[in-house]
Amino acid sequence: MIQLDCSKLNGFVTEDYLSARKDALTRAHTMLDESNGPGGDFTGWVKLPANYDKEEFARIKAAADKIRSDSQVLVVVGIGGSYLGARAVIELLRSQNYNLKRKDTPDVYFAGNGLSTDAMLETIALIGDRDFSVNVISKSGTTTEPAVAFRIFKGLLEAKYGKEAAAGRIYATTDKARGALKGLADKEGYQTFVVPDNIGGRYSVLTAVGLLPIAVAGIDIDELMAGAAQAMSELSVRGLDNPAWQYAAARHALYEGGKRIEILACYEPCFRFFGEWFKQLYGESEGKDGKGLFPASVEFTADLHSMGQYIQDGHRNLFETVVRFENPHGKLLIPTDPDNVDGLNFLAGKSLAFVAEQAMRGTILAHVDGGVPNILLSLPEINEKSVGWLIYFFELVCGLSGYLLEVNPFDQPGVEDYKKNMFALLGKPGYEERKAQLEARL
Repeated sequence: MIQLDCSKLNGFVTEDYLSARKDALTRAHTMLDESNGPGGDFTGWVKLPANYDKEEFARIKAAADKIRSDSQVLVVVGIGGSYLGARAVIELLRSQNYNLKRKDTPDVYFAGNGLSTDAMLETIALIGDRDFSVNVISKSGTTTEPAVAFRIFKGLLEAKYGKEAAAGRIYATTDKARGALKGLADKEGYQTFVVPDNIGGRYSVLTAVGLLPIAVAGIDIDELMAGAAQAMSELSVRGLDNPAWQYAAARHALYEGGKRIEILACYEPCFRFFGEWFKQLYGESEGKDGKGLFPASVEFTADLHSMGQYIQDGHRNLFETVVRFENPHGKLLIPTDPDNVDGLNFLAGKSLAFVAEQAMRGTILAHVDGGVPNILLSLPEINEKSVGWLIYFFELVCGLSGYLLEVNPFDQPGVEDYKKNMFALLGKPGYEERKAQLEARL
């Protein structure tokens, strides 16, 4: 489904950059398939599109139907992988203006991904008097940001509907057997879905973690999974013709050649949060042991009038990966202006898509001329199948890339450091000595 164009890497990497990494890619792919590499206990996503729990999948669709029938709003409480994947898919497939559009599906608000008082109060105000449900997503139930948000929205539900009725509006996606949230859900009678033990948060968008809110937004999750299954099948064929191998090799070659930043670009505003999901996936997977590309994202053409200056003329330690969707969902022609004040009558009668395509092509050439290597990923259109395909593609490349770097792409030890300091400063029992040390430094 995907077309990968690496022709604009000429002069930036050696001609044999792909073949030189064949043995390393073979080992990396084998470790993913056999779950015997670093972090292998968290590679359940590799075969997920074929081996997912069909019974739970049916329950997800039934729960989504119920939420659509009794709620005008769904509040999704989660952070990191419990948040970004679902939002990325909803905005890409249903619009970055999803909550502003007239539709027959609930608004979807995301909470628990920060600690802003103003943002929380605004979400509560946006819900107003409308009927709402909550999907709380947490493996443990004790991560500070979502746990605080869930306390707040659980209280609002119980005040509005009473404790028993509120329980019927709470959907907990959590560990299958243990943890604070699982215990609470069993005690209160919340419907539960599983965060799989063998899939880390940032790889979990195609599990119940992402699928329930995605289904509530009216997205066909059968087609989404079908696209991922197609990618799994096509990308399982090992060899230098595999686009996942080609992309992973190109990223690694550019990294070894001194490029330290990868900018993911797209010319569709609805792609913005897919870029945010990409940043977590790659940043948390590769950024360790003093290694890894720094993942960034831009929205073109808007950012060409801001970040474009740095990309064109700044420090030459970056490269771009451009995602292109070939066919828009409609057609818009540029009209003629009798006065031609803007001098654009030469575009009259041409489609806006044609103009965007030429802007993309011209930008790639300008950036390459400015010393910025470019990789182009093309898909036919934005639909469930292509998005499922793209998700799996990026996940597979991420696993391969981590092993090429010789890091564990499935842990995140650095994330714990800020949590320990935050717990100490908040006065959590057991952190008294650390609290005193930190306050002395502050």
